[in-house]
Amino acid sequence: MRSNRRLRWAAIPVALTLAVVLAGCTQAELHGYLPGFTEGEAPVTDRTEMVAGLWTNSWIVLLVVGVITWGLTLWAVVVYRRRKGQTGLPLQLRYNMPIEIFYTVVPLILVLGFFAFTARDQAIIETQFEQPDVEIDVYGKQWAWDFVYEGAADGEDVWSAGVQAQDIEGASEDGSVDQEQLPTLYLPVDAKVNFDLNSRDVQHSFWVIDFLYKKDLYPGITNHMSVQPLREGTYAGKCAELCGEYHSRMLFNVKVVSQEEYDEYIQSLVDAGNVGDYGDTYDRNYTPGLTGGESEEGAES
Repeated sequence: MRSNRRLRWAAIPVALTLAVVLAGCTQAELHGYLPGFTEGEAPVTDRTEMVAGLWTNSWIVLLVVGVITWGLTLWAVVVYRRRKGQTGLPLQLRYNMPIEIFYTVVPLILVLGFFAFTARDQAIIETQFEQPDVEIDVYGKQWAWDFVYEGAADGEDVWSAGVQAQDIEGASEDGSVDQEQLPTLYLPVDAKVNFDLNSRDVQHSFWVIDFLYKKDLYPGITNHMSVQPLREGTYAGKCAELCGEYHSRMLFNVKVVSQEEYDEYIQSLVDAGNVGDYGDTYDRNYTPGLTGGESEEGAES
């Protein structure tokens, strides 16, 4: 009884210490230093909190398991070390049924728990909006991006065609690229956006870093993703699948803007004549009469 009371009293200062430490954490620390979180501001999208929560909580559980395992290992090393004057082998123990059951059941519970939470979050993240505000076709190509805004101009598609990253003229060879020439995807803040992801040639991967989400693009197969951007700003994107010589230059930006600025951008594309079909007819291996199937492959968090 006394030992139990001591443990309870010892747990109180530990719990208080943890509460104080966690209360003093910044948003970056609370979310495992993942990108996309700024103190006092909304998350970048409606999905980032969920992804970060799954990631951070998984690491907390694994860290607890690691600490217990390391502690038991060190305890066994210290307690059962050879003492001065001892000879021969110590008493050999085996077939400890309670410990064997423990080391079987606990990992099973952890695996099932990780699977259940991952399946739950993935089902939510992969669900497309039934009535999206914006629908965009994304086309990856060696080594740039094309964006088609479906029905954005009185029912007609509006598009922007990109080129691969270009060096800043006159700059030193430090890898700096001209941000103004990068393909740029515009999204209205708070709008529900559905993406159709396609490849014009080889396999690519559409990754907006601060969205904490990426998805693969396959030739002849259309993948899907959806997101609701919640914070205005410019966010870097890139291809996350090795796709050839200039893979590292397959960059783009995402600009989350107000609805008014989004409408102005769409109108600028209309004024430039970027209206009409810019879909799979421009694919490298396009064959009239043949269309690709649809899939939900390549999702990564």
